[in-house]
Amino acid sequence: MALVEEGQISPIAEQVAERAQVGLRSVFRHFNDMESLFAEMAVRLTRHYQGALVPFASGDWKGQLFEAMDRRIDIYEKLLPYKRAADAHRHSSPALQANHSETSRLLRARLRNMLPPALDDDAVAIETLDFLLSFDSWQRLRVEQNLSPEVARAVIEGQVKAFVAA
Repeated sequence: MALVEEGQISPIAEQVAERAQVGLRSVFRHFNDMESLFAEMAVRLTRHYQGALVPFASGDWKGQLFEAMDRRIDIYEKLLPYKRAADAHRHSSPALQANHSETSRLLRARLRNMLPPALDDDAVAIETLDFLLSFDSWQRLRVEQNLSPEVARAVIEGQVKAFVAA
């Protein structure tokens, strides 16, 4: 996990063994293959999302939306190196595919549950908010657009405020 956090998107077993100060065979005694190592990493990282699931302090949907935004951004920033690594391997990893699908489903359901009934049939509104609050949006702002966390947060917050005002 430290290798990925340091920017190694595709660490190989030899690097894992060296970092853990064990032999290569020891790595594969704990993990059958790199897929099982990725699966274990995904399980450990999923725990970070649990903070996003605690009840909201706000009683109205707009307040909850901004709380959700803040929670997600904080989590996304912590998990950004892992997301980049997972994206690089997800196409060939059933464990990462399943983890990604389940996390996306959970975050989307949480978003839909906080929105008022008036938005239930507004697909554009729901898809806009899901996009704005997605890890992919955060990653694009931070990596592709090379924005600081503060500026990236301001971009998302500004768009969510504009959506709520509309």
